[in-house]
Amino acid sequence: MPNIAIFPGSFDPITKGHESIVHRALPLFDKIIVAVGYNADKKGLFSVEERVNFIKKTFSDMPDIVVDTYDGLTVDFCKKHNAKFLLRGLRSVADFENERNLASINKELSSDLETVFMCTDIAYSHISSTVVRDVLRHNGDVTKFLPKALKGCI
Repeated sequence: MPNIAIFPGSFDPITKGHESIVHRALPLFDKIIVAVGYNADKKGLFSVEERVNFIKKTFSDMPDIVVDTYDGLTVDFCKKHNAKFLLRGLRSVADFENERNLASINKELSSDLETVFMCTDIAYSHISSTVVRDVLRHNGDVTKFLPKALKGCI
């Protein structure tokens, strides 16, 4: 059975930090599914379809990286895809506290699901989708925060 990891998030938009996590994690897994979650509580700047297209463009030359969407519990999405691993990036101690709590809940909901934490490359630790959206809303240049494949797309 292939070693599949799910990298869930809103990716509104995908950043160089996200891209780095996926590239660095790929040697650990046979396949990584970047899963764009629908979140009714969040009003995204980009539609889910736009986010999926940005991610597909970012990893277009990497067949072991798949992009999908989901609604509902992440653990149910993992079961649907026979994934035994959740991939999560950590930028800070605050991220760790939140992610540790989510990992504990996910473990209780699905005992065979393991969360793998990867620290964001220090060069990208200050970048978040929230900051990128804020810069975009104020007509700033976000080129240096986004994957090169997205140059001119956003």
